[in-house]
Amino acid sequence: MTIHTRLLRWGAIAFISWVLTACASTNVAGAGSDPRDPYENYNRAMFEFNRKVDDNLLKPVATGYAAVLPSFVRTAVGNFFANIGDVWTSVNNYLQGKPKDGTTDAVRVVFNSTIGVAGLIDVATPMGLPKHEEDFGQTLGVWGAKSGPYVVLPFFGSSTVRDTFAKPLDLYADPLTASSNVPVRAKNSGRALRIVDDRAALLDTGTLMEGAALDPYQFFRDAYLQRRESRIRDGNE
Repeated sequence: MTIHTRLLRWGAIAFISWVLTACASTNVAGAGSDPRDPYENYNRAMFEFNRKVDDNLLKPVATGYAAVLPSFVRTAVGNFFANIGDVWTSVNNYLQGKPKDGTTDAVRVVFNSTIGVAGLIDVATPMGLPKHEEDFGQTLGVWGAKSGPYVVLPFFGSSTVRDTFAKPLDLYADPLTASSNVPVRAKNSGRALRIVDDRAALLDTGTLMEGAALDPYQFFRDAYLQRRESRIRDGNE
């Protein structure tokens, strides 16, 4: 067994031990009474874990990233990753029986990857090609799969049982991950940059939401579930 494997194993053991301890000490009165959230004690513990990771690592890095890079550079970075995401969005729109949206997404990729200089400039939106956001969890929802209970995943945050099962395919189908022509180091750097860029875009929003919520956990849970249902229905009741 290599040192790297041992570190991963001990890290996993330490993480599981922390979760079990946190769940044992997180007992909120009435937890689990919401039928959408039967695992509330666990979810609250994981929510607090993710907040600590964010407060101590991700948020400081994102704050420095936003302070150092000009806004137009950050916009270009965001456009680049959004363009990559349009590929999987297009596939999911076809899977959901929405060929018009799927074709729009595919054409967006063509125009943004060429005229838009590898996606750094979003030329498709001003051309009347709207951006969509679709993933395999939404596709399963359109196919009739129920969301199942609300779940907070380590590092990934809010999810449901359905979306959790869909997550591995979303990650695998990501062009940044799926491409065999991109070196592993470049892939990892790209993933890290995307995470930091996404977090930097939410710096002001996150502060406002947490400041306005008496119970941040409940606020984020309800907002997530409502948004996911709206996205599956494409905003239609």
